[in-house]
Amino acid sequence: MRWSQFLRRYLHRLPPGSGDFNQNLDKFLPGNRITWLSNGGEAYRSMWEAIDSARQSIHLETYILNSDATGLEFGRRLMEKARQGVSVRLIFDSAGSLDIAPAFLDRLRRAGVLLLEYHPLAPWRARWAWSRRDHRKILVVDGRVAFTGGMNISQDQIPCEDGGQGWNDAHVRIEGPAVHELNRLFRTVWFKETKKWFSLEDIEKSLPGDSWAWVAANQEFLHRHRIRRAYLNALHAARRGVCIANAYFLPDHGIAQALAGAARHGVSVRILVPGRCDHPAVWRAGRRTYDLLLRNGVRLFTWEQSILHAKMAVIDGAWCAVGSYNMDHRSLRHNLEVNLHVLDTELAAQMQKKFEGDLGSAREIKLPEWRRRPLIDKLRERFWYQFRHFF
Repeated sequence: MRWSQFLRRYLHRLPPGSGDFNQNLDKFLPGNRITWLSNGGEAYRSMWEAIDSARQSIHLETYILNSDATGLEFGRRLMEKARQGVSVRLIFDSAGSLDIAPAFLDRLRRAGVLLLEYHPLAPWRARWAWSRRDHRKILVVDGRVAFTGGMNISQDQIPCEDGGQGWNDAHVRIEGPAVHELNRLFRTVWFKETKKWFSLEDIEKSLPGDSWAWVAANQEFLHRHRIRRAYLNALHAARRGVCIANAYFLPDHGIAQALAGAARHGVSVRILVPGRCDHPAVWRAGRRTYDLLLRNGVRLFTWEQSILHAKMAVIDGAWCAVGSYNMDHRSLRHNLEVNLHVLDTELAAQMQKKFEGDLGSAREIKLPEWRRRPLIDKLRERFWYQFRHFF
């Protein structure tokens, strides 16, 4: 299979002492069925269907929980299941959910939903913190089906024709052994913050699909580079094509050099970046890296129709990644993140199709044009780049 050839190249790039092929293969769990969800409407409908089918437990972890129409719909379904006796736990980040209505949280609590506000911003509150945020997006139902990707619980993700903002994002539905790994990550955060333990459902012995998946997370301090290293290994292993869409694209020197090096060696490297952004400082700092990439043959395209919020990659039509990890310093150093790295040519083809469609609606940046941009833009980019480690 083509992905197995890619995996051998990928593992060959691991540092000395990482073990042989078979020892590292255990990071990728076989037997998963992964369904591609290309927009918020499709993703939310699938998530609601899973929630409505819950019989034992629902674990939802999100950076942004809004009390808008989408948040209220999620809340209604979660409260209904809690009243039916299903164990419902909800983790939301305090900074990401800063605008949430207190009355909405009160209704959830009264219905029996167990809530954890991750790292409140107020110093007088327990577990408060400023910098370290929970940026993950995880939903696990009954330990049998899970969802992860870039989508928060917000009307922003809903298509424009349905009354939302139509953000360009990516999410997946998962069945198989990877579900347990996502559930385990949720429990680890819950226990660390509340000191309250709970058992997980037994892993089903059946293997519903053919995808090999690795749930890569930066939970522990000593493993905060795990997702970045996986990207580097995959880029070094690339032989044909690299496609990346990233919401807050501010690559460090190592990632930028890996992208440039792949392009210099004849790999087609195409990156979809935001044409506008909900965090302008990060956007401007990231643009500071474009010149290096362009002059080495990397092709950059800007998405200007809506906010680009996806974090996805496809390499050689075999290895693909989707999750919450942005290529910036905050994801590397400060945030709790999770990425699903998958070896599956069929899923990669679906993601590639989405990527190609987006490129058809994007504008390519050419080096001569880029270098003629206004001086004020160059100065702003240089200024904000100096603060890239603080975003």
